[in-house]
Amino acid sequence: MCGRLSQYRGIHDFVAALSMPNALVSTVGEQPLERYNVAPSTQVALFHIEGDTLHADRVRWGWRPHWAKDRAAPINARVEKVAHGAFFRAIWPHRAITPIDNWFEWVDEGGPKKQPYLIRRRDGAPILCAVIGQFPDADEGPEEHDGFVIITADSAGGMVDIHDRRPVVLAPELAREWLDMATPKERAELMLLHQSEPSETFEWFRVSQAVGNVRNDGPELIQSRS
Repeated sequence: MCGRLSQYRGIHDFVAALSMPNALVSTVGEQPLERYNVAPSTQVALFHIEGDTLHADRVRWGWRPHWAKDRAAPINARVEKVAHGAFFRAIWPHRAITPIDNWFEWVDEGGPKKQPYLIRRRDGAPILCAVIGQFPDADEGPEEHDGFVIITADSAGGMVDIHDRRPVVLAPELAREWLDMATPKERAELMLLHQSEPSETFEWFRVSQAVGNVRNDGPELIQSRS
């Protein structure tokens, strides 16, 4: 996963896709997010549970433990290692969902530049990505070390031709279980490893080279290009 995505719907559209009855506390706002070219290290909307309440906050995409100051903050975590490695141990219990509209990958097709592709659900529904991180406290607000990583797995089927890794995407009922802090860590790991949405759930197509520049951010970036 190369590290670029879109989040352009409103937060309540994403809540509807998640279909959770919990009360919602949102610091994201009511208007459509309208972000078509979201890059790492920027603030990205996500859902997490605090008490019995669903919280929607903007959190920096990227996280590293305090003792790893000599390296850049990773933006992704491999599902094969995330539950047991030392690097993400502190945030493995802190589960969240980042709802996105699509993500982008770049493919070497022999031209002067790699060709960007957009990947989205075939049914047009939001994509519910499993993430872990350090999130704002409802009472104390955002802190310097808040951040999150998207959990990724090997691609399968035709998606391998686009990229060998993909986000771990959960169906709504599994996303709700993932968010529930009563879900045992062992069960959470099994969901990631064996119950993510299959490659057949998604479609992909070429888009403009303009998406390669993070300063470009408009709906034209998600339009198909032959």
